[in-house]
Amino acid sequence: MHLQWWSILPFAAMLASIAVLPLVPRTAHWWEKQSSQLAVALVLGVPVAIWMWVGLGWQVVFASVVEYGQFIALLLALFIVSGGIFLKGDIEATPRNNTLFLAVGGVLASFIGTTGAAMLLIRPLLNTNHERRYRVHTVLFTIFVVANCGGLLTPLGDPPLFLGFLRGVPFTWTFSLVWEWAFVLAMLLAAYFALDTYYYAQEPAVAVREDREEVEPLGLRGASNLVWFAVIIAAVALAPSIDAEAIESGHATAMDWVPVREILMLSAAYCSYRFGDKRARFEDNQFAWGPIAEVATLFIGIFLTMIPALHYLDEVAGSLPLNEVTFFVFTGGLSSVLDNAPTYATFFEMAGQVAHPGGATVAGVPEIYLVSISLGAVLCGALTYIGNGPNFMVKSVAEARGVEMPSFGGYIANSFTYLAPVLAAMVCLFIADPLWAKALGGVAVVLLLGNNLRLLRHARRLELQDA
Repeated sequence: MHLQWWSILPFAAMLASIAVLPLVPRTAHWWEKQSSQLAVALVLGVPVAIWMWVGLGWQVVFASVVEYGQFIALLLALFIVSGGIFLKGDIEATPRNNTLFLAVGGVLASFIGTTGAAMLLIRPLLNTNHERRYRVHTVLFTIFVVANCGGLLTPLGDPPLFLGFLRGVPFTWTFSLVWEWAFVLAMLLAAYFALDTYYYAQEPAVAVREDREEVEPLGLRGASNLVWFAVIIAAVALAPSIDAEAIESGHATAMDWVPVREILMLSAAYCSYRFGDKRARFEDNQFAWGPIAEVATLFIGIFLTMIPALHYLDEVAGSLPLNEVTFFVFTGGLSSVLDNAPTYATFFEMAGQVAHPGGATVAGVPEIYLVSISLGAVLCGALTYIGNGPNFMVKSVAEARGVEMPSFGGYIANSFTYLAPVLAAMVCLFIADPLWAKALGGVAVVLLLGNNLRLLRHARRLELQDA
């Protein structure tokens, strides 16, 4: 079956619904209901699934459903377990402390997953900043740093890298991306520190006074849940799941049908919920199912409607100008709207079929291309709310705590203001080969750091005015 360009229209309609319906006065209240979101997801997704079943075979729909189940099982397990851990105490919400929060999250993300790190830190970060008026930028940078870019160093960090591991990429290969990881995180943390310093200087005096007075040493409540975190991480790294390829080819054994990994993860989540510290979960974290329910609902439509979009991409791949830079651009651009895990898988397979540019090969893919694909999938998942599963979860948790988060388009405007320039500089310095590109990357770094200094000087002037 040959797919035409219009086959991506259901997916475009799904994205448009997420972006537009919350902003239109007549539909905004209707869209807030889970039933409404589910209705849109099913109305757009189910006909596409039937169409793909008839046109391409049941295998493509089955594979998408399996990936959705694996995706949601991991997010659900991490959401439940992290919801039982509470970092008690209330330190001052200064720019330095907030930046340290994000830095710790950026490191943890590679080892407990972007979802785990984001869910673990977003609540205490919001608790610490609850006296402050300006909090939106802190949540945005939590998505940039903790829910996405920090998860670059291991296959446990982000689902795309785990798919690479399943396809034969050595577990330790991603450590070779440490310099790109360090550069992006350092630039984002520097930008956040300057921006938070600027906003901190504008905080009402009463808010700053309350924040300084309500200080309590940090401590951990619900620490037993760390054991269940370890179980989930071990399950992701070691346990098998449903082998969709074996089932589709008709060579599956009985065990190929058993989702051992998901059973272990959800069992750990159940134990956490059933036996964990109830005070930490329900009083301190104010645990609610809304954030994960929203993600699960919307991604039903996303996973189903993107089936033809991914197959159309496969068909036009041969006409794409592919090199180390465009592999990053295409993988990153599509990861921001197609969900980064299946996009990674598509370009991973594509990279193994194009002409080899020379150099080392990893899992049958030229390493120079694998670097670009990995960076694009992980880092660019932060460009929209739907690029990576934790993005919507962080947004929902923040909104439940009274933070008015930007709309779909507003978020993109912020990501292109703060994140995209850093990624462009990274591409010039670490991926592009020409000397002029390196020079352009250096200029971009100077300009970004110069803007940080401008914000810091402005903050200093505001402080002197109030003194």
